[in-house]
Amino acid sequence: MSSNRVTIELADNGVAQVRLNRPDKMNALDPAMFDAIIDAGEQLRTMKGLRAVVLAGEGRSFCAGLDVSSFTASPDGERKPLTERTHGNANKFQEVAMTWRKCPVPVIAAVHGVCFGGGLQIASGADIRVVHPASRMAIMEMKWGLVPDMGGYALWRGLVRDDVLRELVFTNREFSGEDAKEYGLATFVSEDPLGKANDIATEIANRNPEAIRGAKRLSEAMVEQSGDEILMAESVEQAAVMRRPNQVEAVMAGMQKRAPNFTDA
Repeated sequence: MSSNRVTIELADNGVAQVRLNRPDKMNALDPAMFDAIIDAGEQLRTMKGLRAVVLAGEGRSFCAGLDVSSFTASPDGERKPLTERTHGNANKFQEVAMTWRKCPVPVIAAVHGVCFGGGLQIASGADIRVVHPASRMAIMEMKWGLVPDMGGYALWRGLVRDDVLRELVFTNREFSGEDAKEYGLATFVSEDPLGKANDIATEIANRNPEAIRGAKRLSEAMVEQSGDEILMAESVEQAAVMRRPNQVEAVMAGMQKRAPNFTDA
């Protein structure tokens, strides 16, 4: 499946390759790109056989952030209030980052080249980020007199130390992929981020798909819910997978030292 701005290819192992596809503009975000990313996220939520997602950018960069010229040219009458929740808990701009957390399977972002502003907030929506050491990154909004408002603050909780995040936001200082690992904005640093991301996705795709989806739901609950609610959520998710065919297959495959043969819901 593809559009002009985002492509999706689902492999036989259940790993979907999703690409931001505006390489001539370093995948900068214009209205068409916003629509395409949101559409891709919605497709992934109901895709049969999906077990993991690898998110990357075509061309020289992951995403250069907002294409300011495309928005300044838009008539004011076409814009909805930012406070209007058009996509569940988010507005349209926030949804391009939040959609990856709403994806039912793990999303691994492979970041190379430039990753500025909205691009960094999109990458932050992934469950795991693999970044090239020489990537150029920044929380860029303050450069334009704006605040980060594409889901970043909701996604950076627990990732970045508070004073470090404040400095990066207040100064819009550029930093490298190596710095991102130190700050908590990257999970891994790799000279081949796409290769590393695919290795992780393949490993995830070889696990019980029902348990993987349950674990992702628990990861979200851990951030949002109280301790008592998390304990109950753990019990609910475990009861849903325990002794079911995929869980039995995981045990048998481990004991017999063979690759598992899971059934996708």
